[in-house]
Amino acid sequence: MSTLVIVESPAKAKTIRKYLGDGYDVTASMGHIRDLPQNLLGIDVEHNYKPMYINIAGKEKTIKELKSKAAQSDAVLLATDPDREGEAISWHLANLLGLDTSQQNRVTFGEITKKGISEGMAHPRTIDMALFDAQQARRVLDRLVGYKLSPFLWKKVRRGLSAGRVQSVAVRLIVDREREIEAFIPEEYWNLDATLLAEGKQFVARLHTDAAGKRLQVTNAEQAEAITASLQGKPYSVKTVKKGKRKRSPAPPFITSTLQQEASRRFGFTGTRTMRAAQALYEGMEIKGHGTLGLITYMRTDSLRLADEAVDGAREYITGAFGAQYVYGKKRVYKRKGATNAQDAHEAIRPTLPSLTPDEVEKSISGDEAKLYRLIWSRFTASQMSDCEMDTVTADIAAGDYLFRASGFTVTFDGFTALYEEASDEAARKETALPPLNEGMPLELKELKADQKFTQPPPRFTEAALIRALEENGIGRPSTYAPIIKTVVDRGYVERDEKKLMPTALGIVVNDLLAERFPTIVDVKFSAGMEQELDKVEDGEADWVKAVDSFYQPFSKRLKEAEAEMEGQKLKVPEEVTDVVCEKCGRNMVIKTGRYGKFLACPGFPECKNTKQLVREMPGVCPKDGGKLVLRRSAKGRIFYGCGNYPKCDFITWDEPTAEVCPQCGSTLFKKGGKAAAMVCHKEGCGYSKPIEK
Repeated sequence: MSTLVIVESPAKAKTIRKYLGDGYDVTASMGHIRDLPQNLLGIDVEHNYKPMYINIAGKEKTIKELKSKAAQSDAVLLATDPDREGEAISWHLANLLGLDTSQQNRVTFGEITKKGISEGMAHPRTIDMALFDAQQARRVLDRLVGYKLSPFLWKKVRRGLSAGRVQSVAVRLIVDREREIEAFIPEEYWNLDATLLAEGKQFVARLHTDAAGKRLQVTNAEQAEAITASLQGKPYSVKTVKKGKRKRSPAPPFITSTLQQEASRRFGFTGTRTMRAAQALYEGMEIKGHGTLGLITYMRTDSLRLADEAVDGAREYITGAFGAQYVYGKKRVYKRKGATNAQDAHEAIRPTLPSLTPDEVEKSISGDEAKLYRLIWSRFTASQMSDCEMDTVTADIAAGDYLFRASGFTVTFDGFTALYEEASDEAARKETALPPLNEGMPLELKELKADQKFTQPPPRFTEAALIRALEENGIGRPSTYAPIIKTVVDRGYVERDEKKLMPTALGIVVNDLLAERFPTIVDVKFSAGMEQELDKVEDGEADWVKAVDSFYQPFSKRLKEAEAEMEGQKLKVPEEVTDVVCEKCGRNMVIKTGRYGKFLACPGFPECKNTKQLVREMPGVCPKDGGKLVLRRSAKGRIFYGCGNYPKCDFITWDEPTAEVCPQCGSTLFKKGGKAAAMVCHKEGCGYSKPIEK
């Protein structure tokens, strides 16, 4: 007997083949093999939104091989990924190969290990039509919006534009945040900090209340100066001391969204980059002493469930590596707040072998996969460790008619923080250990300092923050976060500025047009409701055709109305005018966006066709001729730095220029990345280098 097992990728096929052995032929479909046609709507709106699926161009050879192998096999098993998209690929393969979808020819693997594959093969099932219908409904909805709305944008804004059901909501969030920032009016406030001495040890206390306990708001220099003057010569003493204890618990293991957020914060990874590395870890990599092994469980999940044996493995490792006191008293069980449709058939993202440490893995792999494995392993292991325990102290300091407050803590047991602490977008609150303080203790004032501050607007979204916002608002699902962000950037609606996402002029125009004419398309609550409807389809509680129809009929009506209302109108995308003067005609050049990114162009086109490369000046000067340093991009989009006097000066480097100067020769220092991160001098003959402490 021979059984053909079909998966998506050659890497996954290689790993599974090793465990199945004789009697099985494992092959790859190379992803999707059928889809809607590229140049047609491909949906029969009049007949229950029936999709017209065709074989994907360029897949002819793969399809021929799959058919041949299936014909020569006694049985065919479809082993694509265990999610909506994987179910859709299996359904298409079944139809292409003439398999009976009522037969138990579908297997799934939560992890690509001997155990995971054995369990999957022992429990074949039929194709989950509810799961497939949910994916089909999403595909049909997105095609209807894209193919119906895009031509409208061509007519009203610019040819070649496109719209997306979920991506448009992401752009809306980014545009709304930008407008919050623009509308923000800073408010002045002042911090009054007293640097005090207690038995020779220094600490800082901040003005908190008046003597009666009323909270103070110092909003201008006059107030700050009056308080400072009133405290001249006044003694400082400890009024009250409150001691307590505080515990911090570890973060739960990763789900798809939190993995993307943490990888973005720690490594600057895009969602796409994170998921590419995670896919490789899941499908299997060659590890010394283990052969080809799937290193993590399935990475598209919103469940926090952990298998008992995985937790047992983590607890055993913690005991051996840190000691029994670092193991939490019982298995930690995590639940998602407000979760509506956690895919509990999956686990959280965890290492398949808790005993396989990152140090051991890094003897065989490196790069993104090694970084991500360490992150996943550390987070999972820490999730089963003891709390971090702290002694806390809050002291109120009396001075004149005012009270200052100092807070501090001392870690008495580091617990899970011995292994892992979660990164954050927000600045950490600065607390330190205070010297021993007792009520009535006199204190020596070293300095009383008044600092002017201004309230800050909400920050622009980082990729991590946007993923969190999408998740909190119920927009998209685990597998969609990375492609959503990639799409809005690729379409030119959003751009990255030093890891921050900001809307382009084009993005703002398109968003405002959609918000005015198609409010439901960019409405956060409506989009979340649509996702919940797709979840109901997946759970077998709703019909996919009715779900699509409830969206399409009002949308189609609104599209006709919008076309009539805007007959003859075309919106202009404002151009960003620069102070660079066109040397051919004297006009101020504008920034345009082309296939290879932004460039300078003369607004006098077509009379004047002058264009220039848009360069961004960097700090420091060229170590070769003293010219300005500029940021450039290679043909593949990689950033490098060079002299602005090119081609007269040919200095280039991958290292980022800084404002620091070399202590040996006074030239600009450059930040060299990688494992041996350092500040280096590129001045010929200098050779200065200073390691960067991590």
